[in-house]
Amino acid sequence: MIDSHVLVLNRFFFPIDTTSVKRAFLMLYGGSAKAVNLDYETFDFNSWSEISATNEDDCIKTVSTVIKIPRVIMVVRYDKVPSKEVRFNRYNIFKRDKSQCQYCGQSLPKSDLTIDHIVPRALGGKTEWENVVCACSKCNRKKGCKTLAASNMRLKVKPVKPTWELLSNLYIKTTTYKEWRPFLSFIEASYWNVELEE
Repeated sequence: MIDSHVLVLNRFFFPIDTTSVKRAFLMLYGGSAKAVNLDYETFDFNSWSEISATNEDDCIKTVSTVIKIPRVIMVVRYDKVPSKEVRFNRYNIFKRDKSQCQYCGQSLPKSDLTIDHIVPRALGGKTEWENVVCACSKCNRKKGCKTLAASNMRLKVKPVKPTWELLSNLYIKTTTYKEWRPFLSFIEASYWNVELEE
C-alpha cells in the first residue's frame, strides 16, 4: 500500500506526475503539499488526519490512529509543468512502435517481440531511438546481422525519438483511482478545446 500511486498536481490543479504514498505523506507532513479531495478542497496534514477512513484498504494504520491515503496531492509552491525527456527504455520503444513488428507489421504481445538494431551494432549501428525498432523473432532472425538492403527488408515506419506528452507518464501507471478522474479529464478537455493559432 505504501508504494501505490498518488497523483501530484501543481498549485493550479494541473497534473504533473505521480509519486508513492510514502513520499506523498512525507510531503504532506512537511507542509510542501496538501491533500486534495474530489471537490477540489485542500487539506494540510492535521486536517487530513481528522478525516475518517471509510475503506480500511485505503488507509495507513499507526499506533494511535488510522489515516486515509491521499490519492491526490497538490504541491503548494510549484506552478510549472515539467518538461521531460522520454526515457530510452524497452517500454517506451514498444509503446512508440505500438507493439508491432516494424518489418512485417504483425501486432504481438510484448513477450513475443524483440528489439532490433536497423544498422546492426556489428556494423557500427548505435543503440538510439532512430536505430532500434520492435521486431518479431522471425523477422529478427531473417534480418540477422545484415543491413536492410542486404536482407531485402523494409521498415513499416521510420523510427524517430518520441516527444514527451504530459499524460504519457501518468497513463504508464496501470492503477488509477476515482479521485484522479476530475484532474485527468480536465487535461483531456483542455487539449480538445484550446484555440489553435495560425
